[in-house]
Amino acid sequence: MAGRIEDYALIGDMQTAALVCRDGTVDWLCLPRFDSHAIFAGLLGTEEHGFWRLGPAHAADSQPPTASRRTYRGDSLILESEWDTPRGTVRVTDFMPPRDGAPQLIRIVEGVTGRVPMRSVLRMRFSYGRVVPWVHKHDGRTVAVAGPDSVWFDTSAETYGKSLTTYADFTVAPGDRIAFTISWQPSHKEAPPLPEPEQSLEATEDFWREWVEHCTYHGPYREAVIRSLITLKALTYAPTGGIVAAPTTSLPEDIGGVRNWDYRYTWLRDAAITLSSLLRTGYREEARAWREWLLRAVAGDPENLQIMYGIAGERELGEAELDWLPGYENSAPVRVGNGAAHQLQLDVYGEVTEALHLAHMTGLARNDYASLLQLKLIRYLEDHWDEPDEGIWEVRGPRRHFVHSKVMAWVAVDRTIKLIESGDADGPLERWKELRDDIHRDVCERGYDKERNTFTQSYGSQELDASLLLIPQMGFLPPDDKRVIGTIEAIQRELSTSDGFILRYPTAGGDEGVDGLPGDEGAFLACSFWMADDLAMIGRVDEARKLFEKLLALRNDLGLLAEEWDPRLKRQVGNFPQAFSHVPLIDTALRLTASGAYGG
Repeated sequence: MAGRIEDYALIGDMQTAALVCRDGTVDWLCLPRFDSHAIFAGLLGTEEHGFWRLGPAHAADSQPPTASRRTYRGDSLILESEWDTPRGTVRVTDFMPPRDGAPQLIRIVEGVTGRVPMRSVLRMRFSYGRVVPWVHKHDGRTVAVAGPDSVWFDTSAETYGKSLTTYADFTVAPGDRIAFTISWQPSHKEAPPLPEPEQSLEATEDFWREWVEHCTYHGPYREAVIRSLITLKALTYAPTGGIVAAPTTSLPEDIGGVRNWDYRYTWLRDAAITLSSLLRTGYREEARAWREWLLRAVAGDPENLQIMYGIAGERELGEAELDWLPGYENSAPVRVGNGAAHQLQLDVYGEVTEALHLAHMTGLARNDYASLLQLKLIRYLEDHWDEPDEGIWEVRGPRRHFVHSKVMAWVAVDRTIKLIESGDADGPLERWKELRDDIHRDVCERGYDKERNTFTQSYGSQELDASLLLIPQMGFLPPDDKRVIGTIEAIQRELSTSDGFILRYPTAGGDEGVDGLPGDEGAFLACSFWMADDLAMIGRVDEARKLFEKLLALRNDLGLLAEEWDPRLKRQVGNFPQAFSHVPLIDTALRLTASGAYGG
């Protein structure tokens, strides 16, 4: 049975990632890329769908023991888990070396005290648990083959097969170190080189130490910021610079419900805040790679921006359901691909333009295509900004005139005007200034409820939406504008949970609401960070700090956050770990540090 979402640790090699539970079970791993088929899909099903458990031996009819403690080794993505047993203490070190060949997952067992009986149970199931591979020996190595994939298993421990599963039973004493490695290779190629676990461990530790040294933030929230930056780096597909929203699919926003989506793709909406966080913490190379990914993904068809792309810029992300998987805690269906890729979301034009503007303003090396792209985007918006769309949250209900989408259209025009005024581009300046004024006036007249003193989710709606919190952050209105303050206070009243966290928008429970889906969802963590930002901007800095520190307390023991927090179940929910939670965490920490709003 899979653990709670927050029970998992992330390890990865900047091309894919694995989730390791507290009991030493790897329940999720896609090879060779984030968006490849999983060879361990127990997270979304049962042990029959693939897992790898490594930990103290236990009776067959009992639950495997959970680690007594676990931590990342310093500022790295190297996981260390320790078990205190009646026979002694043992440590397991899990990591994935930054890739220079075949992807590898390495697990090193080390005896600490006493003599501890251990067991490795490896059940590989390809194609998200559907395919049982052919497992056999080849030149003394164990290899599993199915179709285009092969996975090689190497260890000095003696192994045996039973019930389509590979086992190893062994005992460790102080000083003993026994390594286990799986390596992926296309099945038509020769075997990958024999792994060198100890050298790989040293190289991996060196990589993370050197990478973290580039961080320029040294404020009071450094631990949380560093862990979030490492998580973002881990979610980056190194060959292209694209950042996946999360390394998982179909972890539910509503336990037992249908709000289950594939997040192993790159969303344009993340562009501006991701670039901002990277640039403001010293990671210019990552920001440059992200911008280059963005330009390649959009190239050739900028007028038809998708809201998301594959990690190499792929456009076709067709959605399918895996009916052989019961889903995490019976949250079905399990989906791969994402049908929202072809929705109309006008806000992405603003988000892309804001990302390019930030890169330009912070001195990132000029890219002429970036300026040309901005001009093309505005020419498209001139004719389409006043159309209804699906909005930032990818609703599957009818299109609406979402206020946030209009605000971001205004952002796109405003930033392009600034580019022209700086002398770095040519365009119809006066005409676009009029366009900017038209959009601003339209939003303020049609998206604002004078009686309640708040902006609304969409034109003519009475509902609120947490994306309205971005109005002052995007510069659409100043923070001290009474309409901004009224909107912040209205969202606090109407979209706040009993814990003080923020929902994206009202859901309809058992009925279909604005998003076209039944059921509820938890508090959206990015929105809660946005609220802390807004509170700081309007001078309520102590309140902002308290909310921020409550949000930090939701992180699991390793500093990781999912997409949402369920206030009823007191659990993290949604795909995990979620870039769109860790990026605003960084931004809020920087804002509060600059304001001096911290408790020590």
